[in-house]
Amino acid sequence: MDMNQLFSLKGRTALITGGSRGIGRMIAEGYLAAGARVYISARKAAACDQTAKELSALGHCVSLPADVSTMEGIRGLVEAYGKHEDSLDILVNNAGAAWGAPYDEFPESGWDKVTDLNMKTPFFLTQALTPMLKKAATDHLAKVIHIASIDGISVNPWETYSYAASKAGLIHLTKRMALKLAPERIVVSAIAPGPFASDMNKDARDHGEEVAERVPLGRIGSTEDMAGAAVYLASRAGDYVVGSTLVVDGGCAWGR
Repeated sequence: MDMNQLFSLKGRTALITGGSRGIGRMIAEGYLAAGARVYISARKAAACDQTAKELSALGHCVSLPADVSTMEGIRGLVEAYGKHEDSLDILVNNAGAAWGAPYDEFPESGWDKVTDLNMKTPFFLTQALTPMLKKAATDHLAKVIHIASIDGISVNPWETYSYAASKAGLIHLTKRMALKLAPERIVVSAIAPGPFASDMNKDARDHGEEVAERVPLGRIGSTEDMAGAAVYLASRAGDYVVGSTLVVDGGCAWGR
């Protein structure tokens, strides 16, 4: 058994939504280190371009700015990616949004924005890219990895109703899509992160030491923690993990 080959992504292509910062960027770094050609997408073009420029020091990294919250944006991203590659080995559905408001005041806009991006977009982007994923699934399996959250597994004290519901839905959607796509040699799985420093999790970003006190392991997540999980699922090492959600949280989901 060659352990280097087991976790290698050499020669493979990866598309990561929400790849300009936070967890998406952590995954991009891991994939580049493992040998993949990486394409990152984000709504803000300048930030996406800047991150791709910085990550290009590690390997082949291309910026494909797009707003994947709309069907038009999804089609645009697929078209843009198709100008660079004719197949896709790894899709990471990481783009997401959150909204917090008291129960009595929670707005419809905060529901629709979050559930559309967190749950609808991963389905329809994967659907649009399925022909390219099938084309890549020859001598190895193609992979789709959804980025969920521990908030879809256990309840936290914050009133983020649409976020919790959308992430729980994404975890279940992962199972349903996995059953459909596994016979096509496309493996669907998910990662449920706990506290990682990001614009989505400002507490972990700005108050890491305080947040770490609530984590059983005693610290917030690092780039290596997220990159390691994502490389595992994307590589040959994770081929038999079908429809499952890998919790990467230092024990938070069970220690609340």
